[in-house]
Amino acid sequence: MTGRSSFVTGAYGFLGVWLVKALLERGDRVTVLRVTPGGPSALEMMGLHQHVSVVDGDVRDAAALDHALTDHRVESVFHLAAQAIVPIANESPVSTFDANIRGTWTLLDAVHRHEVPHTVVASSDKAYGSHAELPYREDFALQPTFPYDVSKAATDLMARSYWHTLGVPVAVTRCSNLYGGGDLNVSRVVPEIVKAVLAGRRPVVRSDGSPERDFLYVEDAAAAYLALDEALGSEAVRGEAFNVGTGTPVSVATLVKVIARLAETDVDPDFRGTGTPTGEIDRQFVDTSKIRAACGWEPTVELEEGIVRTIDWYREHPEAIGA
Repeated sequence: MTGRSSFVTGAYGFLGVWLVKALLERGDRVTVLRVTPGGPSALEMMGLHQHVSVVDGDVRDAAALDHALTDHRVESVFHLAAQAIVPIANESPVSTFDANIRGTWTLLDAVHRHEVPHTVVASSDKAYGSHAELPYREDFALQPTFPYDVSKAATDLMARSYWHTLGVPVAVTRCSNLYGGGDLNVSRVVPEIVKAVLAGRRPVVRSDGSPERDFLYVEDAAAAYLALDEALGSEAVRGEAFNVGTGTPVSVATLVKVIARLAETDVDPDFRGTGTPTGEIDRQFVDTSKIRAACGWEPTVELEEGIVRTIDWYREHPEAIGA
């Protein structure tokens, strides 16, 4: 796989940055899609922007995608671009559906037309909706209720349909909650907690701390994308969806305590809610036996080690959290 030409949508997002880093370390020639040149990004903070080719355009812009796939002779596509903020999706379903669903079919159509041999598409464990039985397995029904979750379920189904109807070699990831350095959206739980404890203030939590999530370190998630990309020649991978997580639920309240302890601060969280916030699910974690069997991937970073790395990253990049 060394020396392949890879194309990443959503490269300026949280997971995208670490995926770009992993691809560069693999020896790939990496092209990224940039929607609008804006403020500082983690891609720039980490110095990765100097090592990639940039195509300006939106994932809904077929001409921009044609330009990227043709001019850079792309062999592997990683589709991460999405509107991923749950409160925004709840307030503005149409814009979220447009970005996430139309963006995905535009990308898949371009991949089909250009006969790209490897494509990995980001769905989410949120596509499952709420199930009484846990952990989530890939054979569970997708039964989302809220707009973001619905958009990811549509992405998931569309991607797999392109293999079954048109023979496009594609795999789908259903990642659990990711954490790590480089997440510039401080409305998400880990960046907010880290920002707060490093500033010596109480972290704001939009629940009572009881919701449980499967927290996966972001570099482990990036490794899963590479593992699926490398395994796309296999019938066990093409047209299939794969859970990516640790398989272990952790409550938000526990997460706050772990971060505060490892940051060596003594602050109590400011819980601003009861139960689970509107538009979210109370308890989620995934079974990862399928991806382990298909391509040998498994997480390698334990929660406490990942939290230490996360805290260290924000300490080294205080501009990321306005410190």
